[in-house]
Amino acid sequence: MSNLFRSIATYVAILVGFAGVFVVLYAWNLPPFHGAVEVTNDAYVRGQVTILSPQLTGYLVEVPVQDYQQIKKGDLIAKIDDRIYAQKLEQAKAALAVAEASLANSEQSRKSAEAKIQSAKAAVESANAALEVARTTYERTEGLFKKNIASKSEAEKNRAAFNQAQAAVHQAEAAELVAEQDLDMIVVSRRSLEANVQSAEAAVKLAEIDLANTRITAPRDGTLGEVTGRIGQYVALGTQIGSIVPNHVWVVANFKETQLAGMQPGQEVTFTVDALGEKTFNGRIERFAPATGSEFSVIKADNATGNFTKVAQRIPVRIAIEPKQPLTAKLVPGMSVVASVDLAQGGAALARTAQAD
Repeated sequence: MSNLFRSIATYVAILVGFAGVFVVLYAWNLPPFHGAVEVTNDAYVRGQVTILSPQLTGYLVEVPVQDYQQIKKGDLIAKIDDRIYAQKLEQAKAALAVAEASLANSEQSRKSAEAKIQSAKAAVESANAALEVARTTYERTEGLFKKNIASKSEAEKNRAAFNQAQAAVHQAEAAELVAEQDLDMIVVSRRSLEANVQSAEAAVKLAEIDLANTRITAPRDGTLGEVTGRIGQYVALGTQIGSIVPNHVWVVANFKETQLAGMQPGQEVTFTVDALGEKTFNGRIERFAPATGSEFSVIKADNATGNFTKVAQRIPVRIAIEPKQPLTAKLVPGMSVVASVDLAQGGAALARTAQAD
């Protein structure tokens, strides 16, 4: 009888052992219970968290927002004391006014130089006319002198007048050349003055940008994280004063490489979020990472040294969340997710996804 009980107990223990093994295999989705549904709990909600930092140095005089506040694009996050930057803008505008005045003065100088050239040309014409008169008088007197009709002194006087008229022509031509050179110099210096005006205009724009940058505004709609900026705090370039999380989120699921066979973009995905209980969400595969997660790590494993143990690598899969689902507004970056992909869904889901796109 005792042998019978021992045999029954042995059989029971064996059955319990087998049952335990089958339960473990079923829980881990291993053969012979391995089905078409691939599951991973190495998945998280992701989003673009933007760090807010100033581009200037100064003291914060206004921080009108609070932690975890909903904001719109353009809302004021913090303001830096702008008195210095406002004065720099006025200084740049004054420098621009001086440069523009110098350019305007150069324009007047150009017009004056052009007028001098016209006057010099008129003087050359007048000198040429006087030279022609002096030449005619000299030639007539010289002919009369050879015929002993005019005196020698009169002939010499007319010769001197002719030479003087020639000198006057040369002098007028030289004055015209000087006037033209003055105009060329004014034109060349005008280019420098125009460059000064452009430089002053750029300085004004830079000063306006600096003044505008004293107001740190939200780059897009979203929710603020912890606001670390405080009134009276001295901030410098890159000082973190807060962060903003946009409303657009997605899921990144890190499937093992052995789970990826049969997965492709467009397949439907169901997932649950630990923080939201049993609520099931729908999504679809957008794309696959170009490398395994280990390849993006700072310190990479060197499998060529020591004993080697093969470890299944994980590849991040980006999953888009279907819009207009209940509770999607509660999904925030960092939440833990359990994602499931039914590889048996075939081409029907892909066709529906392509049609929707």
